[in-house]
Amino acid sequence: MLVLLPYLSILVKSPKISTLPFLAASARARLPPLAFASLSPMAPPPKVVAEYAKSGRSSCKNCGKAIAAGSLRVGSSSKDPRGFDLKKWYHLDCFPTRDHPLAAAEEILGFSSLKSFDQDALRKLEAFQQKKRKLEAAASSEQTVNEIGKTDGDAAEEFEEKGSKQQKLSNTDEGGDEESTEKNSSVVPHKVVAEYAKSNRSSCKNCRKAIAAGSLRLGSLRKNPRGFDLVKWYHIDCFPTQSHLHIAAEEITGFSSLKNCDQDALRKLEAAASSSQTAMEVSKRDGSAIEELEEEDLKKPELPVDGKRDDFKMAFSASDIKDQYKDATLSPKWKTFKTLIFREREEGLHDSEKIAAFDFDGCLVNTSVKRIGPDAWSLMYPSVPEKLQGLYNTGYKLVIFTNESNIERWKNKRQQAVDSKIGRLDNFIKHVKVPIQVFIACGLGTSKDRTEDPFRKPKPGMWRLMEEHFNSGIAIDMDQSFYVGDAAGRVNDHSDADIKFAQAVGLKFHVPEEFFGT
Repeated sequence: MLVLLPYLSILVKSPKISTLPFLAASARARLPPLAFASLSPMAPPPKVVAEYAKSGRSSCKNCGKAIAAGSLRVGSSSKDPRGFDLKKWYHLDCFPTRDHPLAAAEEILGFSSLKSFDQDALRKLEAFQQKKRKLEAAASSEQTVNEIGKTDGDAAEEFEEKGSKQQKLSNTDEGGDEESTEKNSSVVPHKVVAEYAKSNRSSCKNCRKAIAAGSLRLGSLRKNPRGFDLVKWYHIDCFPTQSHLHIAAEEITGFSSLKNCDQDALRKLEAAASSSQTAMEVSKRDGSAIEELEEEDLKKPELPVDGKRDDFKMAFSASDIKDQYKDATLSPKWKTFKTLIFREREEGLHDSEKIAAFDFDGCLVNTSVKRIGPDAWSLMYPSVPEKLQGLYNTGYKLVIFTNESNIERWKNKRQQAVDSKIGRLDNFIKHVKVPIQVFIACGLGTSKDRTEDPFRKPKPGMWRLMEEHFNSGIAIDMDQSFYVGDAAGRVNDHSDADIKFAQAVGLKFHVPEEFFGT
C-alpha cells in the first residue's frame, strides 16, 4: 500500500475514482480530507440571488467598480467544498448570464422583496438570456434567425449557410437574398407590424438611418421559403405604402398596444395608402408618432391629442435663455427661460431613457413657509440620499420638478425668494452627492388675462421641455420612468397638482412615504 500512495494524488483527481474497488478505506483515511472533495456528488449549479446593496463596500466581479449602497445587485451563490456559501456580486448589466442560466426570474432568491421596476428588469434579463440561447442554437445548426433578441434590441448577426450566399440577418430585420425570396411561389404576402423600437440598433430599410429607441417603427413581415418570419423595419414616414395599399390600421399586428396618438397616425397612413396619395411633410413628436401628414392639394390635417397628454408646443432657442429672472440675478449654474428657472448640466449628469422624477418641498425635503433661506430645510426621510444614489447608479436620470410662485409673487423681495429656493436646491444636491436636473416653475398658474402658465404643475410644460430639449433626443421609457410627489389630492394634502401632473404626462405615480418609507 505504501507503494500506491505516491499515485493517489493523481488518482483522486479523477471523477471516477470513487468506483475504483482497489482503493481501500484505510488508504483513503491517510490522505488529507480535501483530497476527496471531488469524490462527493457533483455540486449543484450556482444559485442566483438579488438584493439591494447594504453598503458601498462590495464591488462588481465583472467591471471591478463599486456597487453603490441601495442599488440593485445580482449575485452568484455557490457552495465551496467545505459547505460554506460563496457569493460573487455584480451590477445588473454586468451579470454573466452565460454561466448562470435563469429558468425564471421569479425563482431568483430575494425576487419577491424587490421593487416592481427592479423585478421587471430581472424579467427582461431572463427573457434576453432565453432569446440569446435560441440565437446561439440557430447559429450552431446554421438556421435563419427568427424573431430572436427583441428584449435586448436588434443586434446584427451573420450566418453562413452551406452552398448559398452569405446572408446578413438582424434579429428582427429581414435580410438575405430578396430576389430569390420574391421569385419563390411559396412566399406568403406581406403583413404589417408596428411596435416601439427596443433599442437604436435597427435601421430603416428605406433611408438607412437608425431608428431611435422608443420611437414607433413599422415592419413588413413575411415568410421566407423555409417558413421563418422575416421583418423589414422602417420609420413610419419611410414605410412603402405603395406596395402595401390594402392595409387596415386595426389589422396591423401590435396596433392595439400603441398609444392613441400613434394609432391615429396609422389610420392616417392607411387613408393615404388607400387613396394612393403620397404622405408628405411628416414631422415626429418625441421621436415616435407622426404628427402631421400632408396629402397633395389637401389641407394638412392635425393629429388629435391623446387624452392623457396635454400638447406643449413652444419655440425654444438659446437666445431666449437669460441669467436673470426679471429683476433677480441668478447664481452660477442657473438659467431662466420665460417663467421657468432651470439648473445647467453638471458633470456626471447622464441623459437616459429612464427618468426618476420628484417634487421637492414635502417630498425630498421638509420646509416651512415661515422660514426662508438656503439652509432652511431638512431631509424629509433619512433614506433619501441612499435611494437617489441607488437610482442614479442603476442608470436613471434624476429630475426635480417644483413649483415656486413666491418668486413671481414677491415683487419687492424677488431676489430673496430666488436665493432661498436655489440655495436650498444647491445645498440639497450637494448633500445627497448625486447630480440632479432641476426645473422651477415660477408662474402663478392663471394670469390676469386668464391664460394658464404652461410650466406650473399640473401643467406638463416642465416635463415636455425636459423631454424635447434636455435629454439629448433620447426617447423616454414611460414604463420604467416614474414621478414621486406629496400633492396627491388626499384629505390633508395641500393640492392634487403632483398626481395630476403625473397623469398629464403619463407617468407612474408614488407618494413619498410609500417610495422612501416612513
